[in-house]
Amino acid sequence: MPPVTRMVIAVLDGVGVGALPDAQAYGDAGSNTLGNLSRAVGGLTLPNLARMGLGSLASIQGVPALVPSGAAGSLGELSPGKDTLTGHWELTGLVMADPIPTYPDGFPPEMLAPFEAAAGARVLGNRAASGTEIIQELGEEHVRTARPIVYTSADSVFQVAAHEAVIPLERLYEMCAKARELYSRPPYLVGRVIARPFAGSPGTFQRTAGRHDYSLPPPGPTLLDDLVLAGLDVVAVGKVGDIFAGRGIGRHVPAVGNANILRGIIESARGLSRGLVLGNLVDFDMVYGHRNDAPGFARALEEFDRRLPELREGVLGHPGGGVLVIVSDHGCDPTTPSTDHSREYVPVLMEGTGPLAFAHGVDIGQRPSFADLAATLADLAGLRRYRGRGRSFAPRLLGRQDSG
Repeated sequence: MPPVTRMVIAVLDGVGVGALPDAQAYGDAGSNTLGNLSRAVGGLTLPNLARMGLGSLASIQGVPALVPSGAAGSLGELSPGKDTLTGHWELTGLVMADPIPTYPDGFPPEMLAPFEAAAGARVLGNRAASGTEIIQELGEEHVRTARPIVYTSADSVFQVAAHEAVIPLERLYEMCAKARELYSRPPYLVGRVIARPFAGSPGTFQRTAGRHDYSLPPPGPTLLDDLVLAGLDVVAVGKVGDIFAGRGIGRHVPAVGNANILRGIIESARGLSRGLVLGNLVDFDMVYGHRNDAPGFARALEEFDRRLPELREGVLGHPGGGVLVIVSDHGCDPTTPSTDHSREYVPVLMEGTGPLAFAHGVDIGQRPSFADLAATLADLAGLRRYRGRGRSFAPRLLGRQDSG
């Protein structure tokens, strides 16, 4: 098959399509981000995603089950957990055998002691919490005492919140960089250290755009590394650069908010000649899913759907053709009592033009691993060396049935 050298992946963060078989072990039985959300808001209007086959993957009120314009299916997750890091790493072929440790009861004193010494103050909080709620609860005391607010979640995260007028951004970033250094190896391993600046007054505190993630580097090679080794460009948009700690990334396009991130993906796609653009649209998860804001989640999805033709044109309308992938990294069901991620299947919607125009109406099926996408893209790119996991479904995209 001729190699496709222009590929774009848009990750709709937190957009799941139904609980995985082991969801109950994670407290997520019955989670179905798109299905439950659609019923909670009385239906979703997503005509462009429907044409790509989204409605064929789950019962989504308002989204009909149409024959996909290209290919549609769903992916399960083999890696333990339901967090951003392992989701993205598995999407790029790296399957984790062991979960990254989490701290549902807060961080032990012996773990916090060196961070507090570096920060020059005892921390506030130190528990699993909603970021928006904990700054309302402890923000006034933080402003009065200059003690940083530390909290975690169901993910492996060490989050440090600070008012920008109390602990300037530069100092907050220094503190988080120190935490990254402290928590990069057992026994106190953390997947991500996250700077969470906020501003405002008591009762009206709001997080600002200065968030920065300090992630563990992937513990093995990913598709991104193999693309770079093959001489292809890899462009990361939004928080993707942080998720991979810069590994396997040639250019990083900073962007905050879905509208800006989508603009960055489209502009990068138009300027791409050979390689991959990978962007994460974080607002579905961060702004709406974690706050159980179903109406806001629905509006964000419908806004993305309205701009999907622009994304399709930027990728598929190029003279050299290309491959567009719409996928997710986990669920974040806003209709359940939990404000955490949910362990779900994720949608994978694909279209291709140019050297390799996909057949229409391709049923990718329910694949066992996110890594199947990475193996498929490695095939499409004609990589001679792919070191990741997964089973390629590229033959299905060509109208031939594969064995997986």
